[in-house]
Amino acid sequence: MNDPVLNAMTVDVEDFFHVSAFESIIDPSQWQEYQPRVDANTRRLLDLFAKHNVKSTFFVLGWVAERYPELISEIHRQGHEIASHGYAHRRATRQSRDEFFNDVKRSKDHLENLLGERITGYRAPSFSIGYDNEWAFEVLAELDFGYSSSTYPVKHDLYGTPDWPRFAYKRKEGIIEIPIPTLKLLGKQTPIGGGGYFRLYPYPLNKFLISRYLKKEQQPYSFYFHPWEIDAEQPRLSHAPLKSRLRHYVNLDKTYGKLERLLTDFSWGTMRDVYNIPSK
Repeated sequence: MNDPVLNAMTVDVEDFFHVSAFESIIDPSQWQEYQPRVDANTRRLLDLFAKHNVKSTFFVLGWVAERYPELISEIHRQGHEIASHGYAHRRATRQSRDEFFNDVKRSKDHLENLLGERITGYRAPSFSIGYDNEWAFEVLAELDFGYSSSTYPVKHDLYGTPDWPRFAYKRKEGIIEIPIPTLKLLGKQTPIGGGGYFRLYPYPLNKFLISRYLKKEQQPYSFYFHPWEIDAEQPRLSHAPLKSRLRHYVNLDKTYGKLERLLTDFSWGTMRDVYNIPSK
């Protein structure tokens, strides 16, 4: 039986060759050399969500939206929320303010022109808004976003703002920031928001951590993952660093089954619905 609390289901719509873990071996100029798999994988997710009557927020990479406009339109047609994941999956910490503005604007403009409605949500690649680039929130406000989900209050080699707020809050720039969930265990903030941690942990542990978060914090939970995480048949990049390969390929063959259990055990909706974000 589903938990009565409505939680936010989110999907970062990108392909396996876009991920930050492989940025040291794959330059964006090489993306066209890889056979895209994001269309088929995302449509498989749409079927899974329809089966369980779940609505989700899809943070769409602009690169994907330009190449698969029919996919984005279908996501929207099925009643899911479309949000921006930027254009080229370049971490915000590696961009100047002008570069960031142009990257995000390109994605937002394309999505709005495609769908004919305002895009209110944004998520930075690899949760890359932090201590050194808080100006990114000013850019998001300037571009008329209503909310962001771009921070993860943990310590990590690619991201992390461990002493920033853990729950949704309105920033001085006017943007609502919705951090990725953490659970305090033994005095430390444990990452429980999805992605590689969801694949790594056995499902009963994931369910326990989410349930404890909901009971302890009395806050809605948000979950994130990527279409490539249900694709065990994707090409293996043997020349990638060992740590990157371990992170990317762990338990890909188990993710779909775990997701199905997750959709059954908890109640899910879009970011806009869960956090009462105005659409206009």
